[in-house]
Amino acid sequence: MAKVLIIGAGGVGTVVAHKCAQNPDVFTEIVLASRTRSKCEAIARKIGGGRITTDSVDADSVEQLVELFNRHKPDIVINVALPYQDLTIMDACLECGVNYLDTANYEPRDVAHFEYSWQWAYKEKFEKAGLTAILGCGFDPGVSGVFTAYAAKHYFSDMEYLDIVDCNAGDHGKAFATNFNPEINIREITQNGRYYQDGQWVTTGPLEIHKALTYPNIGPRDSYLLYHEELESLVKNYPSIKRARFWMTFGQEYLTHLRVIQDIGMARIDEIDYNGQKIVPLQFLKAVLPNPQDLGENYTGETSIGCRIEGLDKEKNHLTYYIYNNCSHEAAYRETGMQAVSYTTGVPAMIGAMMFLTGKWVKPGVHNVEEFDPDPFMEQLNVQGLPWNEQFNIDLEV
Repeated sequence: MAKVLIIGAGGVGTVVAHKCAQNPDVFTEIVLASRTRSKCEAIARKIGGGRITTDSVDADSVEQLVELFNRHKPDIVINVALPYQDLTIMDACLECGVNYLDTANYEPRDVAHFEYSWQWAYKEKFEKAGLTAILGCGFDPGVSGVFTAYAAKHYFSDMEYLDIVDCNAGDHGKAFATNFNPEINIREITQNGRYYQDGQWVTTGPLEIHKALTYPNIGPRDSYLLYHEELESLVKNYPSIKRARFWMTFGQEYLTHLRVIQDIGMARIDEIDYNGQKIVPLQFLKAVLPNPQDLGENYTGETSIGCRIEGLDKEKNHLTYYIYNNCSHEAAYRETGMQAVSYTTGVPAMIGAMMFLTGKWVKPGVHNVEEFDPDPFMEQLNVQGLPWNEQFNIDLEV
């Protein structure tokens, strides 16, 4: 008997709930909670079969989270709420003796800053409590780290150059929309870029560095260098890496809208006074943009996310290696009612919880995904809807 509690009923939470319900031999009881219980109830009705119990919680409140955990007594919490709430949920897990998993690292509300230090600081507390905390178990971060661990285990003696490449070649038919929470999405891509080079972090302007990269079944797409949190843990856990970068594709129309949003001040995350009320412009913008949960129905095309790695193989010969997954928006929608960006984040979160509950990823403390054995996770990617492919000794383009 294993009970999972999912916090968050957005697009990713919807996918996690669907995938947990598809694996009743592991997830014998499923609880779905968010600030708005009616959203959880709608998801539960769509899944059907009486598989999902719903509840409500303000994840900013440790007190409410503790009450929720004590009432349901889950074996593990899957946190797919907002990154702002990671620490309150971890605090509640420690108080109640519950294991933890998330898909994105903590960030403060008032600064667009991505860093694992806040969560890594919980390592000793989770160790002493005998609890496992699994960080960043979406796709990127998440599968990108598992792909890297798999490459290190099976092919490389020394990984020297790592490029994580993320392409969304889909079309949702909207003039402008983000594929996950608009507030988090816009904060992420408007900050400075950053990459790791020879033991140091190099800062670039927002979207300053870009080049065309070729994606399988898609072709060439303009790809922009961003900072992404998994780089921080991967260079720590694989010290042979000399350079690590993250690339994401954006279309010109998207970038034009983004530039206008910034130019007119709607990307600001500080409070302003409006008719005697304090509002945050970016939060207001989020309220008027299309809901990422509603994009799936007419979404066409696919995503392609993977790792391009160069280094020395087990015999110390030069090796280039590309491992990736392509995911269809249409197929994701048929299965879960959500588009591929939510699907590629939600499926790995479920698999990570499965790894813990089946005893394959149990390690008291706070750990990033690449610190666990990648093989059972990789097997489940093929089973659960995210099959992967490999290419050896090719031109990595990076």
